[in-house]
Amino acid sequence: MKIFGVDIGGSGIKGAPVDLNRGDLAQERHKVLTPQPATPDGVAGCVVEVVRHFEWDGPVGVTFPGVVTGGVTRSAANMDKAWVGVDTATLLSASLGGRPVTVLNDADAAGVAEMAYGAGRGVGGTVILLTLGTGIGSALFTDGRLVPNTELGHLELKGHDAETRASVKAKEDGDLTWERWAHRVGKYLAHVEMLFSPDLFIIGGGVSRKPEKFLPLIEGVRARIVPAELQNNAGIVGAAMAARSASEAG
Repeated sequence: MKIFGVDIGGSGIKGAPVDLNRGDLAQERHKVLTPQPATPDGVAGCVVEVVRHFEWDGPVGVTFPGVVTGGVTRSAANMDKAWVGVDTATLLSASLGGRPVTVLNDADAAGVAEMAYGAGRGVGGTVILLTLGTGIGSALFTDGRLVPNTELGHLELKGHDAETRASVKAKEDGDLTWERWAHRVGKYLAHVEMLFSPDLFIIGGGVSRKPEKFLPLIEGVRARIVPAELQNNAGIVGAAMAARSASEAG
């Protein structure tokens, strides 16, 4: 079964048809740059461009980097503030000619995909996926069940939003070495571990392609730490899974 998934990020918007029998992209993904400012109309136009690239005419799942409830975006830390309160599912559906659109938090989508097809498959207990990128997204699972919209990237760390110190953007903006950045990530993980006592951390986002650069350098964390197996495609796969679930629910 194939469903289309789109992953909206602070720097790029990417999508592809997904083969949900395999939990992988059915075609090479297409990516466009996120417009600046990342307004609802501007981003909607980019989503249309990505979907039309594949001449797709079925249901579409879309991730958003913020809290999403009932298709409405409630926060937008790394997007234009005009997104707050927007019925994003309705906006994107109208932009795509009325086809069904399902919207969910981007890290939740990545987590759902990793739990079904990747590093969290068959893992019980408490699992936390963290996507390290422009910000830090989070997905919390207990015995395979998602607790949505946790937004753990906004926990306070040394008087700041954690994502301003431990995201990939923070590494790049501060020109941090892998060692220095891994130290910050370790402090953040230890803080999250103190609060939730997870059995497993899954590290996602583009940096999951380079786990050897930083995972061995992380200290002071009891839980197992592994890279996301679906890497940066997890959000697209999770978006497609959400669209399938919505379609089946009728």
